[in-house]
Amino acid sequence: MYKFLFVSLLFFAQRGWAQVDTSGVVVTKDPRIDSLVRRQIAANELATRESRRNVPGFRIQVMNTPDRSKIYDAKAKVYEQFPDWKPYVLYQAPNYKLRVGDFKTEDEANAALQQLQQSKLFPEGMYVIRAIIELKLSDLATPPNP
Repeated sequence: MYKFLFVSLLFFAQRGWAQVDTSGVVVTKDPRIDSLVRRQIAANELATRESRRNVPGFRIQVMNTPDRSKIYDAKAKVYEQFPDWKPYVLYQAPNYKLRVGDFKTEDEANAALQQLQQSKLFPEGMYVIRAIIELKLSDLATPPNP
């Protein structure tokens, strides 16, 4: 008997809670919440900027040699002849590698490769490779194409 009363009490209590009239509820928002949201957006922007700056792209491998002085001489030539293309020196034992440019598409990299081949600074062995490239700050304003 007590179980029946207890269950029926719970049943009617839940029905009563489910029928609460909420049409008269007024929600007020603290204006400081908008300020906190703006600050969080700015913090997220700074935290993710670096990851948006490094994206998949292409570079040109200009040289691969164990001679460090040859690599740095070649790097100086690239700076002189092609100041818009940033040269990168990598060391993968026992060789040094000189890679040039930050190209978003393979077509851009191939056009630059032709320019390098026509300049005859480096006689042979240049080719386009896939790499993680650094976008310029001006490129961050417009998102890269997928």
